[in-house]
Amino acid sequence: MNDDHAISATGGSPLFHVADEHEHAAGGSTLLGFWIYLMSDCIVFAMLFATYGVLGTNYAGGPTPRDLFDLRLVAVNTSMLLLSSITYGFAMLQVQRGRVRAMQGWLAATALFGLAFVSIEMHEFAHMIHDGATPARSAFLSAFFTLVGTHGLHVSIGLVWLATLMIQVGRRGLEPANVRRLECLGMFWHFLDVIWIGVFTFVYLMGSLR
Repeated sequence: MNDDHAISATGGSPLFHVADEHEHAAGGSTLLGFWIYLMSDCIVFAMLFATYGVLGTNYAGGPTPRDLFDLRLVAVNTSMLLLSSITYGFAMLQVQRGRVRAMQGWLAATALFGLAFVSIEMHEFAHMIHDGATPARSAFLSAFFTLVGTHGLHVSIGLVWLATLMIQVGRRGLEPANVRRLECLGMFWHFLDVIWIGVFTFVYLMGSLR
């Protein structure tokens, strides 16, 4: 009798060797789940972009993008986020080499650039609100604050996540679970860069040309 199809003495059901089962890579479900999350976040931002596309020219007699946007400040802010993505890439290179201290240094630089981005965005919002350009002023401003604010909230959450991972790596080192978390955060951070390029182009540049 073939051992692969031996019958158990009690239940009469076939017994299969463990080798017949499919092996799954450790952490594969985590990465797949995170990809699914990113796709759902894409849908959220697509709806926000669509909303801004519909409402972005409804000024209700209030200020227009040309009146509000300082492209030089926005360009500086954009460079902060893009530089943070580059430093995160350098951090992941150090992960591959097993250099914890160098990785932590690049993550700290990423956090500083991210904090600069959020700070400049908060300054922009505060200046606009001080001048009376609040979300309640027009449909354009409502859509603007919702889209840009949602992106800024994501960056802020990413900074908290980054700080948490730096503490975990400092305590436990580059164990497989921490490496997977760093990879997921990297995908999240680069995703926010792509979204911001869309915001910079669609909201700021095109808005200033109207």
